Amino acid sequence: MHKTTKHKKPKLGQHFLRNTEILERIVKVAEINPNDKVVEIGAGMGDLTEILLKNAKEVIAIEIDPMLFKILKERFYGKENLKLINQNALNFPYEEVGEFKVVANIPYYITKPIIFKLLEVKNLISMTLTIQKEVAERLIAKPSTKAYSALSIIAQYYTKPEIKFYIPSSFFSPPPKVDSAVIKMEKRDKAPVEVINEKLFFRVVKSAFGQRRKIISNSLKSIVDEPKEFLTKIGIEPTKRPEELSIKDFALISNELAKFAKNNAKIA
Repeated sequence: MHKTTKHKKPKLGQHFLRNTEILERIVKVAEINPNDKVVEIGAGMGDLTEILLKNAKEVIAIEIDPMLFKILKERFYGKENLKLINQNALNFPYEEVGEFKVVANIPYYITKPIIFKLLEVKNLISMTLTIQKEVAERLIAKPSTKAYSALSIIAQYYTKPEIKFYIPSSFFSPPPKVDSAVIKMEKRDKAPVEVINEKLFFRVVKSAFGQRRKIISNSLKSIVDEPKEFLTKIGIEPTKRPEELSIKDFALISNELAKFAKNNAKIA
């Protein structure tokens, strides 16, 4: 749930989604079956948790707020297929739980960091997340659109993101200032592009979008000497901006950089 207790920083918000019809729709979109292990991030007061328990083999519900955690313990006392965790979801050892799916109404303030963290978890099958509409649209964005960003490329490298439906802010209590979207992100068996050095690929992507207004040759100065000449040589127009380049373009740039890594001290 999007939440916090009143004594915490206002930016954390406290927005509960309690509409049973919408919560059941989220679980249906997630395609939870009786053999699934599900991790719920930000369990809140347990409305989504209750539906997940009826559909999954096991639910691991993570809730950082001690007051809400107490409510969850009381509400689900004796539930054998539920494991309640009172900690920060960013610090949870996801690698240790075996194969699992995530179904969650992600707290606003950890949306991007938790997505970045989960994308790299190898035993994750899929994520079905209720997040801000703007972030969801960035996750599915294509080149040459306003929403296209480093997050778009990284998400699409690891997963197949798809917005399933939108939820108006009025369905939350209290309503946030923005609408939300339910997005499903199926982990890919194989990346859509071949990358020689993933670390370098992500470094190139983040460097490019870290200076979004600059042309690509300028944003690569911190990585390669003579970026204009380098880009021209590999067939990339040096005056293009990052948002004009596809995931294939970024793969080409990083792969060519990787080939010359031994001769260029800047490239790790």
